[in-house]
Amino acid sequence: MTHKPQWRWKALLLVTIGALALSGVAGSVAQSATTSTTFGMVRTAGLPATCVPNAKATVHIVSNGATETMTVTVSGLPANTDFDFFVIQVPAAPFGMSWYQGDIQTESTGSKTQNFIGRFSIETFIVAPGTAPAPTPHGTLDASSNPATKPVHTFHLGLWFNSPQDAVNAHCPNVTTPFNGTHNAGPQVLNTHNFGNLNGPLRRIN
Repeated sequence: MTHKPQWRWKALLLVTIGALALSGVAGSVAQSATTSTTFGMVRTAGLPATCVPNAKATVHIVSNGATETMTVTVSGLPANTDFDFFVIQVPAAPFGMSWYQGDIQTESTGSKTQNFIGRFSIETFIVAPGTAPAPTPHGTLDASSNPATKPVHTFHLGLWFNSPQDAVNAHCPNVTTPFNGTHNAGPQVLNTHNFGNLNGPLRRIN
């Protein structure tokens, strides 16, 4: 029976330890890279009990590489009613930086599934390296310039009534907010406050 020299056993041991270490690093990277997620949106806190008491939404996001596809299914809302969907900095007032993503119009059941394609991930942010003039198609409702800011990540979602009258018809507060294309929307009805202010669900996609 022959014996391998001691240096060969030491070399083999070092190679094995190195392989295990690399395996651990690769596993850690794989676990942190998430390409799809599903989560819920909940009724905005503070709404009267009579206001859309059964409103909810389920959101599914899947990465396409360069973009993400976000599928939003809402239910428990008034039938045949238009709502405005935003990506926002924090889920409730004062909302912070907000991006108008699109509309969701319910069907006769008060439900609707809508798809959006964009950047809905840990890379979702707004940045303004400097102040510049801005157009004002809605007059004094628009800002004529922007505030300068470093990147501000926007990981939350919110849904607003498109009009105060639609909100009143649904026994919701009669308030006017800027969260639609003409800046005269109604109140928010759904958001992602079920996540912490600094831990919005869009950051799950990495």
